[in-house]
Amino acid sequence: MAYHLEGRMLEVCTCRAICPCWVGEDPDLGHCKGVMAWHFDRGNVNGIDVSGRTLAAMAYIPGNVLAGNWRAALYLDEDTTPQQQQALLDVYGGRLGGPVAELAKLIGSVVSVERVPIQFQVQGGKGSLKVGDASYAEMEAFTGATGGTTVLADTIFSSVPGAPAYVGRSPHFTAKNDLLGIDLDIQGYNSVQSTFMFDA
Repeated sequence: MAYHLEGRMLEVCTCRAICPCWVGEDPDLGHCKGVMAWHFDRGNVNGIDVSGRTLAAMAYIPGNVLAGNWRAALYLDEDTTPQQQQALLDVYGGRLGGPVAELAKLIGSVVSVERVPIQFQVQGGKGSLKVGDASYAEMEAFTGATGGTTVLADTIFSSVPGAPAYVGRSPHFTAKNDLLGIDLDIQGYNSVQSTFMFDA
């Protein structure tokens, strides 16, 4: 087995809630700017333990999400060792196959890789994420008629392939990366949270 990863994901972007990209439609603005972060509660990549690590990606998506050609900046939490960093970059670069490679093939270029302090406090459709000085996001989940969290499943696109996703909105989202041309400070836009388990 090349990798086993399980944990939690948060995604926030400039689409209105609920994000049309997940069902294969064009983003609301014709393009999308957002941040996705995966926290690995437990994980192993070719014998390297990556439990407790977090990887975040800030991305500019120029059109339909499925058309690819994304530009991304990657961030790993500051306690990530060089060995853990390379292991996670191998997974998220698509070099080890599996479900993450399906996501990785949409990225046309990676403009930077940095280690920064990352705070990831997300569970059950709510929480917050802070990625160094680059991004801050909060999430509140939508609830259904019975009070349960609204969930998307079996969507054509997913940043957590094979996992259900809690959908909601972000009360506050900031993101800044000069290389990507991103400078955001917005309220009330799309957010998605999920748990995941990836094996390859």
